[in-house]
Amino acid sequence: MENNAKNTEFLQSEEWREFQAKAGSRVFCVENEEFSASIIEHQLPIVGKYFYIPRGIAEKVKSEKLKVKSFLNELVGLAKKENAGWVRVDLKDKNDLNLIKENIDCKLIKAPHDMQPKEILVINITKPEEELLAKMSQKTRYNIKIAQKRGISLRTANKYENTNDISEFIRLVKATAKRKGISFHAENYYMKMFETIPGEILKLYCAEYQGKIIAANLVVFYGDTATYLHGATDDEYRNVMAPHLLQWQAIQDAKKAGYKKYDFGGVKIQETRNKKQETNSWTGITRFKLGFSPNTKPLEFAGSYDIIVNPRVYLLYRVLQKIKELFIKIRK
Repeated sequence: MENNAKNTEFLQSEEWREFQAKAGSRVFCVENEEFSASIIEHQLPIVGKYFYIPRGIAEKVKSEKLKVKSFLNELVGLAKKENAGWVRVDLKDKNDLNLIKENIDCKLIKAPHDMQPKEILVINITKPEEELLAKMSQKTRYNIKIAQKRGISLRTANKYENTNDISEFIRLVKATAKRKGISFHAENYYMKMFETIPGEILKLYCAEYQGKIIAANLVVFYGDTATYLHGATDDEYRNVMAPHLLQWQAIQDAKKAGYKKYDFGGVKIQETRNKKQETNSWTGITRFKLGFSPNTKPLEFAGSYDIIVNPRVYLLYRVLQKIKELFIKIRK
């Protein structure tokens, strides 16, 4: 459990809890002088609800094991009170895993899938801009120059201004989801995000070309890190390289504002390096992100684990998961 994580991890922040509540989720916060856990309640058919703690429990100060046990008991007690079958928590590493295993009475097992990417690419942006550019791949530097030469104009928008830009972002999100055959959040989710999260934290970067918005990125500025959340593009204008310029602008802005790190979000390095995985949906986005810092090793997390509060409910959940997986294989 990372020191001061409560102050640096946006998914454990009060602002994120408030947004989740406005978006329709029930949220909880278990907190004392040593620890903090922001909790989102998820509801599933048949098996009911479970708790989810994104990016782990935050340890505010180094604490004795006895206090760890007391906090975990309080967490499980809340889950029982709210009839949650299990508590899913993202763990940073094996130390976190062992700490929970040693201090909890409930069974702890690996979740059937991870809620957050196990690998994320985070780069140090305290270095001079010239050095940051020099450490990019040649292709990425070239694409940034292409976008600049094409005359792409960039701007940021928030909930108080440029509401048309927000509408355009949602349009691009829908188009990108349809084109790539992937799922994005619903329109209301993004609207609640803009309505709830303060403008100094959430910024929308828009790229305009020939009078039309052709790409847009959502970036969160929190703690010491600027984090790329979501991006969407107009495929018709992919050759003008707007996404490269959008990322570089956000990096420059974060650096000027005193942030130390830029988080590109999830990557899958092994799948990208394996040429047999060329068609995997992570391949293109991983290569795109790595272009900004090819020699940076991604941060790896232990993944999501389930604290089993109600063994019968959890067993039913896992059986239904297996049936679902089998049905998907049969359909393929």
